[in-house]
Amino acid sequence: MRCLTAFSVGILATAGLAVQAQEKKALPRLVFEAKNGNVTYDHAAHAKREKEDCKVCHDQLWPQSAKAPLNYRAGMHKTAETKRTSCAFCHHSGGKAFETKGSCSKCHVKAGAKPAAPKS
Repeated sequence: MRCLTAFSVGILATAGLAVQAQEKKALPRLVFEAKNGNVTYDHAAHAKREKEDCKVCHDQLWPQSAKAPLNYRAGMHKTAETKRTSCAFCHHSGGKAFETKGSCSKCHVKAGAKPAAPKS
């Protein structure tokens, strides 16, 4: 009887995990318009880098809304990097990811061009 109970609990737990996996929504790719080329944010790649820990960015840096402002417009890169806000939380000299200085083409892509491959 104990084996049957343990087996039943195992089956229910496995079924519950399968339902959770199916309910997990695909992370959005966000496109931010910019004069020097639009920036496409690959949410899935960033989430993978943070081991699916959404709290690294949400809600400390970004509200969980695709319509929230980016707050990283022209002339704000340096300010954001100094304050470690917005994209510059990771993208600054010595940060987790490549710094923005000299790396414009990694994020900003003119229409019809392919983005540069990020190195980290």
